[in-house]
Amino acid sequence: MQAGKIRIGTRGSPLALAQARQVAARLATAHGLSAEQCELVVIKTTGDKVTDRPLIEAGGKGLFTKELEEALFARAIDLAVHSMKDMPAQLPEGLTISAILEREDPRDAFVSLKYSSLETMPRGAVIGTSSPRRQAQALRARPDLLVVGFRGNVETRLRKLEEGVADATFLACAGLYRLGLAKHITQKMPTSVMLPAVAQGAIGIEIRADDVETAGLLAPLNDANTATCIAAERAYLAQLEGSCRTPIAGLAELRDGNVYLRAEILSTNGTHAQALAGTASAADAVQLGERVAAQILERAGPDFFATA
Repeated sequence: MQAGKIRIGTRGSPLALAQARQVAARLATAHGLSAEQCELVVIKTTGDKVTDRPLIEAGGKGLFTKELEEALFARAIDLAVHSMKDMPAQLPEGLTISAILEREDPRDAFVSLKYSSLETMPRGAVIGTSSPRRQAQALRARPDLLVVGFRGNVETRLRKLEEGVADATFLACAGLYRLGLAKHITQKMPTSVMLPAVAQGAIGIEIRADDVETAGLLAPLNDANTATCIAAERAYLAQLEGSCRTPIAGLAELRDGNVYLRAEILSTNGTHAQALAGTASAADAVQLGERVAAQILERAGPDFFATA
């Protein structure tokens, strides 16, 4: 850490910058720092550069984190701000998630300039998404719809709707709220229809595991309840070895001091799905995630992902 300055690594998209500024503001408030003492360092990741094809063809989730993590190892930044849903199930050795901010609404938003809901879309209407999970869940609910690839940041995808590339798309409610674009939410998708991606709506802060000073600065920013739920979800994801390649959904919630985890895996066309729920004490959040993953894999059978 440079004397008197915290270097915050972030991607350069409007949403990533909004999240990094939120972290900077909370650090400043917690420790009485000036805006100049929290420096944003914008790093372009491979995921930002690859815009001509689905991420699964380019390598999956790590494309949004690799360069930020390399900057951490090189000590070019002190911390990296991530959307936790973009984080691979396993972190590189020597790095750790030091704090997780309070979670925003984890649900998916149905966004359309033509239709009021997924249910009211006519047969043959077009949904734009590059998320295997959203594609699978949408087709499971509405197999009569068409799905086309839809890459780009939030603003790009909203513009594609205006251009008529698709009749509707799905975006994370959390991102729209953080960008001040909640007016574009046509329908908040019920989690019974569209269970969110693991860790959707949560902002995580990654640091070097041996950086005790930065860990101390971040401690006041950590939301214990969110961290507990994310721990359960990511333990579930890790056991499934999930990535952008497989339609996997999971949402943990705290209820009366216990963690309630709902999990789902799907085939890419939505014709096959396995869903399961489990509960445990908050102290056993990780074990809950692992147990639910084992149960859902047993129920699905060894060939589920191979044929999905």
